[in-house]
Amino acid sequence: MTAVSHDDVEPVTDRVHDNSWSANLEKPHHGEDRTLVLAHAADAVEHTAPGNHVNLVTHGDHGHPEEYLYPHLDECFGDDVDYEYVEQCGCGGHVTRAHVQ
Repeated sequence: MTAVSHDDVEPVTDRVHDNSWSANLEKPHHGEDRTLVLAHAADAVEHTAPGNHVNLVTHGDHGHPEEYLYPHLDECFGDDVDYEYVEQCGCGGHVTRAHVQ
């Protein structure tokens, strides 16, 4: 497996969303690189205006998000973000809803 340079991957968003939205973290390069998933998840939360949520749709190859994503969100945002598991997609990915305070 070839490492993906994070600089070569398009960001999940480039603007602040003043509404609820979804970040697609299921692309092939996300499946190859968990650190990219974590970086893009944090970027997605940072680009979500307070009072809204972002659905973080993560690649199934990394397993359940409670194993790696939840600790990362806690570390990055503490009490400023609440999250909940929504469902596993038919394709094997997982949806976590992150509410920005």
